[in-house]
Amino acid sequence: MSKIVRDDGFHADDFNGHAVELPSDTDPAELAQLTGTAEMVVCTFPSSADGRGFTLGRKLRDIGFTGRLRARGHVLADQYAMARRSGFDEVEISDELAERQPQDQWLARADWKAHSYRRKLVG
Repeated sequence: MSKIVRDDGFHADDFNGHAVELPSDTDPAELAQLTGTAEMVVCTFPSSADGRGFTLGRKLRDIGFTGRLRARGHVLADQYAMARRSGFDEVEISDELAERQPQDQWLARADWKAHSYRRKLVG
């Protein structure tokens, strides 16, 4: 099983529509044709050290994707703010990761707009 992480904590998966899953090595030039009419795009993160999914998420938003955008896999609580700033609506993590990094650790990073390094530079 898995948990869906949003700004207000852990949730069960409530999505019942047309979704497309993109591996981290997806060519960004092919995003528009691959996602088509998808209501949700899931970008997979095979490792917490593989940040290509963040790039895919940002590019999807840049080309106008307005559906639900989910990061799935090895995303850590420390990376939640980056996922949200990259355009992701939510993160899907395994139950095992949720046990090691419980909800309070994710909620501590939920105010992702206030903790932007760019804001500190401009500030």
